[in-house]
Amino acid sequence: MRAGEEQVDPSGDAPEDAVVPLTDPAEGIPPVVETPEALAAVVAAFGAGTGPVAVDAERASGYRYGQRTYLVQLRREGAGTALIDPIALPDLSALSEALVGVEWVLHAASQDLPGLAEQGMRPSRVFDTELGARLLGLERVGLAAVVADTLGLGLAKEHSAVDWSTRPLPTEWLRYAALDVEVLVEVRQVLAERLAVAGKAEWAAQEFEAVRTAPPPPPRVEPWRRVSGLHAIRDARRLAVVRELWTTRDTNARQRDISPGRVLPDAAIVAAAQALPRSVPALTALPAFSGKGTRRRAPLWQAAIDRALALPDGELPSVRGPKSDAPPPPRAWADRDPAAAARLAAARDVVAALSAEHTVPVENLLQPDLLRRLCWSPPRPLDERGIADQLEAGGARPWQVGLLAGPLTAAFGALPTA
Repeated sequence: MRAGEEQVDPSGDAPEDAVVPLTDPAEGIPPVVETPEALAAVVAAFGAGTGPVAVDAERASGYRYGQRTYLVQLRREGAGTALIDPIALPDLSALSEALVGVEWVLHAASQDLPGLAEQGMRPSRVFDTELGARLLGLERVGLAAVVADTLGLGLAKEHSAVDWSTRPLPTEWLRYAALDVEVLVEVRQVLAERLAVAGKAEWAAQEFEAVRTAPPPPPRVEPWRRVSGLHAIRDARRLAVVRELWTTRDTNARQRDISPGRVLPDAAIVAAAQALPRSVPALTALPAFSGKGTRRRAPLWQAAIDRALALPDGELPSVRGPKSDAPPPPRAWADRDPAAAARLAAARDVVAALSAEHTVPVENLLQPDLLRRLCWSPPRPLDERGIADQLEAGGARPWQVGLLAGPLTAAFGALPTA
């Protein structure tokens, strides 16, 4: 702790009036590292540092296409804080190599690790302060809330959603970025103590390793079906318009490196699919296409609509969507498979009870999708070994399997349809 700061009991919450604002980095705002020479000095300093390294990354979500990293922040005892520009220095593998075997402390690691991997940064070990907070049952798990809970410090988050692709980065943004890693290692230490006291240290270790080794998600099948408001479109021809507009928007956004929603809002895509305009004037007469940028590119959007309207019936998308191995929506289970509906109700009761007993959110106790799959297509025979194997095959960690397999077996066995 810094001089003048109140020591916070690691076993409890900080009183609201005890939160001390954290306004400036201890050593000031470091210069942004943007040359090979400056990076080499950072590599040497962090390689010679001691203890865990705090790591964070900033993106330009909502501004740029994709989830590229635009700033990397690190802090380690003996090395201080470094702010690195990964646009000027896209290969940070030398820094990663200098930190082999060192624990990386991140908050919500699953958000930052994919982008860091693109820069050649891959940790040997991870401590995720957000996941740790979830396992401890903290009501709020954002970084500012966790810092206040564990250290009694107030961390401002007013720049979390800014356009980090901006160059040069404003001083206030850099101060914010440096503060994000300023006390992360101290937060880790308090959370680790609490996890040990709660008997959850091994649970956390398994969760952290699962995040570290998680493969990239597979490409989405028909990603255009994620357009907000698509439920209002109920015929194949209009769905074809949505698909063509989405594809055209995505190509344009990628070429211009702009977030697709800023190129053409989902609401405009749905409005065009509902109206089926046959000309640019008819398209721009729609309120959703009244914006200056949208109107300027109206010929591009109308051409996409025309292509969809000209498609033969055999090339229209399915109204029902692509085939999936996922169970149907639970609301349909009572009619389609009453026994499965009974298993799901019993399983949810088990998970809710264990969640309350161990103060762990339901979604962290077991992924809801995995629970539904187990209840819809249970193992045969429906015994503890079969349930454990199916949970493990679905990605459940050993601590989750050990906690859930027995109670689920008992709950299923008590059902009249067992």
